[in-house]
Amino acid sequence: MTIRGTDTRVTHWPDGATFAAAFSFDVDAEEGWIGDDPANADRPGVLSQGRYDAKVGVPSVLDLLSNHGVRATFFVPGRVAERHPDTVRAIVAAGHELAHHGYTHRSVLSLGPDEEREELVRGLDVLGGFGATVTGYRSPAWDLSPATLDLVAEHGFRYASNLMDDVRPYLHEGIDLVEVPVSWTLDDAPHMWFDAESWNKTIVSNDQIERLWLDELEGTRRLGGSWVLTMHPQLSGRPGRLLLLDRMLAAVKEREGVWLTTVHEIAEAARR
Repeated sequence: MTIRGTDTRVTHWPDGATFAAAFSFDVDAEEGWIGDDPANADRPGVLSQGRYDAKVGVPSVLDLLSNHGVRATFFVPGRVAERHPDTVRAIVAAGHELAHHGYTHRSVLSLGPDEEREELVRGLDVLGGFGATVTGYRSPAWDLSPATLDLVAEHGFRYASNLMDDVRPYLHEGIDLVEVPVSWTLDDAPHMWFDAESWNKTIVSNDQIERLWLDELEGTRRLGGSWVLTMHPQLSGRPGRLLLLDRMLAAVKEREGVWLTTVHEIAEAARR
């Protein structure tokens, strides 16, 4: 795996902004469940959680983003785009960034080298059919194999968003690829996802999540970094969670010095 240097981080943001922020959504739908366990393909009740993405989650999120005048980034697996093409068309028609999130939402760690390449190419081919320029890659579950980043750069992607080793985007050494870092703290799944198998994973209230996200926002502002929120419409698109998303959109827009944009634009700032 290519390792980045320590002197290539963004230190200045466009238009006098002091830090950057982006709202990103992983539209896993049914593939989020089938990729983890193929046996789930025969469990309608389990899959219904993923179908919420296309039926309610994404449309509700798109409405909120429109109300706030915010462009976001949607990472979509190729098979989800095949199963729910109208959902992807709505994302693109609304002017949001469409980005790659695997083909079947299987972890790259479960794939051989040829399978990993096929997943990347097949997903890219599917997303390319929606008329959008796809420049970003986020792997399922943020997993990377030793070959992933080189493979992503080889196929012309401009950025990846999987690693957690910084608060600013940076250029990887030796390959033409920008990393836009993420964090489990700024992901809705650890806070909103109930583990129905073990019953050991509880669901956290909006107040707790909002406090975490706002503190990260302020901390990122002080460090001059990039605050990238990762959400799943089957979770953050639930009625009560949409209230949280509404408040977060308003809070980020109002924060002094913010450059609120897409993940792609944050990556391009690193190149400039």
